[in-house]
Amino acid sequence: MRLGTVRVGDGARLAAVERDGLWHALDVPAGTALETVLAAGPQETLRAARGAVGPLPDAVPLAPLRPGKIVAIGLNYLDHIREAGMDKPARPLMFAKFPSSVIGPGDPIVIDGELTERVDWEVELAAVIGTPLRHAGPAQALAGVAGYTVANDVSARDLQFADGQWTRGKSLDTFCPLGPAIVTPDELGDPQALRLRTTVNGETVQDSTTAEMIFGVAELLAFCSRSFTLQPGDVVLTGTPWGCGEFMDPRRSLRPGDVVEVSVEGIGDLRNPVVAGTSR
Repeated sequence: MRLGTVRVGDGARLAAVERDGLWHALDVPAGTALETVLAAGPQETLRAARGAVGPLPDAVPLAPLRPGKIVAIGLNYLDHIREAGMDKPARPLMFAKFPSSVIGPGDPIVIDGELTERVDWEVELAAVIGTPLRHAGPAQALAGVAGYTVANDVSARDLQFADGQWTRGKSLDTFCPLGPAIVTPDELGDPQALRLRTTVNGETVQDSTTAEMIFGVAELLAFCSRSFTLQPGDVVLTGTPWGCGEFMDPRRSLRPGDVVEVSVEGIGDLRNPVVAGTSR
């Protein structure tokens, strides 16, 4: 299934399922968030999808859910480690992005020039948690995934490296585009065999596969669950491959007027314009 959240003509937000390119409202009470539907389990989600009404021809896709927390992983692709000239980590390198950084398809990434001048792109496969996970083994952790979506881990590199820890530089408002849909594991297949791409103004800058991950999705989720509980609706960003602008020669950064598009095979494209201003 392809699940998401849409806005319709009257401004209402609806949990929805995508069929043949059109969105249909899930069979759930009005105002029920998609993360609530996913937390009810795969059978309830399937029932709600089968009973969906519509289509909704005027639906505008939004960020598919509002995460409780966003856990992100750094330096998890071999090709990215090679381009960055860094050592391979012995264990997953974990940081957080604030949920207030989330935007959806088509929403602008806002660069506040008084805060940052080196804003970078990072295409990532994002795992959406559907079952509480604590002290989970890899198989149990993978079974707890409700679905996958596309993320752009937008990063203020000057803040990230100056601070020494990454939360602020990764969490500016608008710095976590998510979407366009959540694809359930049965439809997506092996999460370690997916192509990822980024284009900036139509030029390909990242092109790799999840096979380059050092720690696969199952191992990452199990590792996280040893330290804290992953709750339904949490999102785990699994790292980015080579091609980040910060490590190009000469270095490249996003600028107002750019359009950045990230995609993951089997899920779709997430396109966002870049504008100047103060974040939200």
